Formats: sequence, structure tokens, C-alpha cells
Amino acid sequence: MSDILLEVEDLYAGYVSGVDILQGLSLAVEHGSLTLVIGPNGAGKSTLLRTIFGLINAQRGHIRFAGRSIAGCEPVAIKTLGIGYVPQEINVFPLLTVEENLRMGGWIFRRDRPRLASAIDRVFATFPALAERRSLAAGTLSGGQGRMLSIAREMMTAPQLMLVDEPTAGLSPALVSQVYELLHSARRAGSTILLVDQNIEDGVRAADHVYLVDLGRVYAQGPAREFPLARLNALIQECLLR
Repeated sequence: MSDILLEVEDLYAGYVSGVDILQGLSLAVEHGSLTLVIGPNGAGKSTLLRTIFGLINAQRGHIRFAGRSIAGCEPVAIKTLGIGYVPQEINVFPLLTVEENLRMGGWIFRRDRPRLASAIDRVFATFPALAERRSLAAGTLSGGQGRMLSIAREMMTAPQLMLVDEPTAGLSPALVSQVYELLHSARRAGSTILLVDQNIEDGVRAADHVYLVDLGRVYAQGPAREFPLARLNALIQECLLR
């Protein structure tokens, strides 16, 4: 059996017909890994995650999850297959309680009450800080707690793969470390992670594999150990000067 959980091959996609942000991008994500995608602003990193999750239609290329083609599938179908998506913005319902937000995260099996209850218990065991605030409105949470809830909601369905977009954007250094601990918790719970983050130093430290994207293509890629900070800075400078 292949170790590759997600394979993207020669992908072209964009927001306007005839204008592709992704221009032949290819990558592979192994089971159980944390794969990091970095690059300059506008390189196509967030577009990649949105296309995988079906929020943007691919114009050309292939997206395979667990050996199955998912290009052209709707987000609800992709989520049902076992892919979760955490967008860059804090993605919670502010007027609902923490527990109600988690129930919304488990909506695809909302009629299976024992499964839903078990998923809530599992998430609260993973994130005790949320368990302590289960009856509070999500809008009262701090920024770090809001990120935690966003990730926890996606973990309700125990996804095989989590697409995580810029989870540390705008956070203080102390909260950044908390977010990365959340990602480690998701991995320990069994999720593979494809992460986009501008926080290069912490991202590479946590990653198994790194893809540097520029102009909608992969500019460099390899095991994280091959990307010391000095090399990363030089590569990004090359991208900015192209």
C-alpha cells in the first residue's frame, strides 16, 4: 500500500476563468506527516488548499485522496471522505456556545447521537481548556482559544487529512506555540496535516516535508531537515527577485 495519502499533480486553478493562480503545481503528502507549504504572498498557497477542498474548481490536473480522484467534488463530499479544512480566519459561530460549535463540526453524523457524543468527549479530552468553557459563547474566547476551537471543530469528524491555512496569522509568539501544540495534538489523534503558514521558522521545525511555492509552482521541496533557516531565506529572496 502506498504511503501517499494526498497527491496533487500538474494542478491549474484560479478565481477567474482564464487566469490561473496555480500553474502546474504538484505535491504529495504522506500518511501521518505534517507537510508545510510556504512562499511569498500571492504564490498560490491558500488557493491550493481551497482547490483541494473543492471551494475552487481545478481547470486542469489531478487531485487524489487515498487513491481516489476528488477533483471536481463538492466540499461536503470531500469532508465526508475524511478531509477537514481550517481557513485562515477564526471559523466559529460567535453566538453559539463552545459545545454547540463542536456539534456543528459533527453535523455530517448529527443523527448518530452516540457517535456525536463520543466525538465531543474525545475533543474535550484533547483540549481541556475548551471543556472548561463548554457553556460559554464562542465570541467570548480569546484569539488563541478561538483558533483552538476552529481546529477542534474540524477534529470532530476525526479527519484523515486536515488542510490548515495560516493558523498563526496575527498571533503573538506565545499563542503561536499554542497553535503548534494544537497541530501536534491533531497528529497524535491520527490526522495527517497539510499546513500553509508564513511562520517559516516554527513551521519548518514542526514539519516532516517542505514545499516552497512561487508563481503557482513548486520552486523547491524536500525533507524539512534540508531547509535550514539560512537556505530558506536565500530561496525566498530568489523568489522575490524573479
